[in-house]
Amino acid sequence: MSQSRLSNEYMAANAERHIPNPAIPKWNQSFYFNFYDPVKKTGGFLRIGLLENLGETNAFAVFFRDGKPLFTRINMNLPHTPQRMDPRIEVAGLTMEAIVPLQKSRVAVSAEDFSADLVWDVIHPMADSIAMNKDGEDAISRELCYVHLEGFCRVKGAVTLRGGERIDIDCNGFRDLSVGPRNWAGLKHYRLAWPIFDNGMACVAVHGIAESGHSYQKILHDGERWMSIDKIEEKIEFEADDMGFKHVHWKVWDETGRLWDFTGRPLFRWKFPFDTFIMIDQMMEFRLADGTIGYGMGEGGFRFPWSGNGN
Repeated sequence: MSQSRLSNEYMAANAERHIPNPAIPKWNQSFYFNFYDPVKKTGGFLRIGLLENLGETNAFAVFFRDGKPLFTRINMNLPHTPQRMDPRIEVAGLTMEAIVPLQKSRVAVSAEDFSADLVWDVIHPMADSIAMNKDGEDAISRELCYVHLEGFCRVKGAVTLRGGERIDIDCNGFRDLSVGPRNWAGLKHYRLAWPIFDNGMACVAVHGIAESGHSYQKILHDGERWMSIDKIEEKIEFEADDMGFKHVHWKVWDETGRLWDFTGRPLFRWKFPFDTFIMIDQMMEFRLADGTIGYGMGEGGFRFPWSGNGN
């Protein structure tokens, strides 16, 4: 099936289902989830990515509490599976299923000495950060995805540790769905902030740095509606390895001209290697200028040989 027959509207509506495209070698479908419960100080990152034309599947499930790992299973080059989230996919003990397509999803992990069973229920209908990008086609949409649906969610369920300790989870979380090419070599570096604040504001602020220049995914929900972000400014202080975030300061102006100014510090950090590319996922505590607290991911991606961190 050629890309011309796969409209963005079709891909967005069917992002949890099997969408083949043999015309693009690195054709990718990706299902991603994260959460952080500040009361239990417990969170996680979970993903299944499918590179059908390369015959590959990658998957990870990383859970942590109070800054320390609880469970880490990372498989970055497994055989491809034809399964998809709708209705259900299982990869190496990680299960994802669409309870209500694009609205409510179950994610479960089953291992000998660890299990988790969690439900992500979207607070607002998911939005496509590519379609809402007023800058038009750029390196992110050209190299990484044609469709990128974002959802801010309520997450409920439980995590069970070795020995039977149960951690009940009730918190905010994030999910995304992407469809399109996945050519990491097309980006030298990217950094992003995905905070969910207690006042209902949440945003997707992604800054990619490619050979051809700068590119963005930038949308925001102010608690009432999705809107585009007109401008982003960010300052990132890195750790000594030049990859982990030590402190971040983002300013985003929404389409109405309102400024949302927030800082962030990491609570937990984990590395996900993709051969000559690496992602550094960090669960962050964010704080708006008025003191409102939020939580969510801060991520950096880096191409090898080392191309710098954008600072």
